[in-house]
Amino acid sequence: MIRARTSIAIPVLGVLLIIAMLVATGFGAETLPVSSVLDVLRDRAAGRTPTDLGLDTIVWQLRVPRTLLAAVVGAGLAVAGAAMQTLVRNPLADPYLLGVSSGAGVGAAAVITSGLFAGAGVWALSGGALSGAFVAAALVFLIAVAQGGLTPLRLVLTGTVLGSAFAALGSYLVIRSSDPAAAQSVLFWLLGSLAGADWSKIALPLGVVAACGLALLAASGWLDALTLGTDTAASVGVPVKALRVALFILLAILVGVLVAVSGGIGFVGLVIPHAARLLVGPRHRTLLPTCALCGALFLVIADAATRVLVRPTEIPVGVLTGLIGAPAFLILLGRRRYRFGES
Repeated sequence: MIRARTSIAIPVLGVLLIIAMLVATGFGAETLPVSSVLDVLRDRAAGRTPTDLGLDTIVWQLRVPRTLLAAVVGAGLAVAGAAMQTLVRNPLADPYLLGVSSGAGVGAAAVITSGLFAGAGVWALSGGALSGAFVAAALVFLIAVAQGGLTPLRLVLTGTVLGSAFAALGSYLVIRSSDPAAAQSVLFWLLGSLAGADWSKIALPLGVVAACGLALLAASGWLDALTLGTDTAASVGVPVKALRVALFILLAILVGVLVAVSGGIGFVGLVIPHAARLLVGPRHRTLLPTCALCGALFLVIADAATRVLVRPTEIPVGVLTGLIGAPAFLILLGRRRYRFGES
C-alpha cells in the first residue's frame, strides 16, 4: 500500500512543483501569463537576445531567482524538519530547535541596527545571520556535550533555553537602536522573506541542500533505526553517538544557511514532514525526497500568495506559512491512522 502510494506521490509532486513554479513566476505587482514566462525561458535556454528587455528583466532577473530560492528553502526546511524529529525523537521538533533561528536573529539585528559587516555589501545581512546561527548552534552543542551528551531531552531543553536567550538579546539590540525603522526591518526579516533573492544567492543554499539531502539519504537506514529508539539502533550496529553528532553538525549547517538567505520561515519544517509521512510512511528513503518536494511546493505557492494578497506591497512569507501551518498541523494530528515513527 505504502509502496504503491510512493510510486505515485513522488512523480505527481514533481509535476505539480514544476507547474507551480511556472505559474508563481508570473505573480507579482503585475501578473504575467504563463506563456510570457515560457517565452523568456525559451529565449534564455536558446541563448537568443530577449525580444522584450523589460519582460526579461522582470522574469529572469527578479522572479525566477525568487521562485527557485523558495523551492530550495522549502525543500531544505522540510528535510531538516524530518531529520530533526528523528534526531530528538519528538514529533513537535522543527529545524529551529537548536536555537539557530534565534541566533541568526541576533546576527541580523546586529547588522541592521549597528551596520556590522557593512563592508560585505548585499551579503552583510546574510553574513551576520549566518554567523549568529553558527554561534548559537556551537553553544548548544558545547553545553549539551559538557552536560552528558547529545541526548534528545538535553538537546530539546538546551536549544529551547538558549533560543529564548538569543531572542531576548535580539530584542534588546532593536530597542537600544536609534533607528526607528530598525524594529520593522528586523521583524520583517525574522518572519521570513524571499524578496531579496537574486542569482548570486541561489548557489550556496542549493549546494548545501543537495549535499545534506544526499548525506541523509545515504544514512536513511540508520535514521530508520534511530527512530525506533537508541537501544534498537545500537543493537543493529548503528553508531548512535557518532550519528547524533553528525546529524547535529549537518542540521546546523543546513538550517543556518537557509535562515541566512530567507529569515525565519516557520511551520514548514514542522508540518511538512508529518504530511509526507501520511503520504509515503516513515521510512526515510522515501520520506526525505517526499519532504523535499512537498516543502518546495508549499513554499513556492505561499511565496506567490504573499505577492498578490495585498498588492502592490507584500507580507512576510512566514506570516502566511504560520496561518496555513497551524490549522493544517491540527488537522494532521486528528487523523486516526497517523502515528509518528510507525508504518
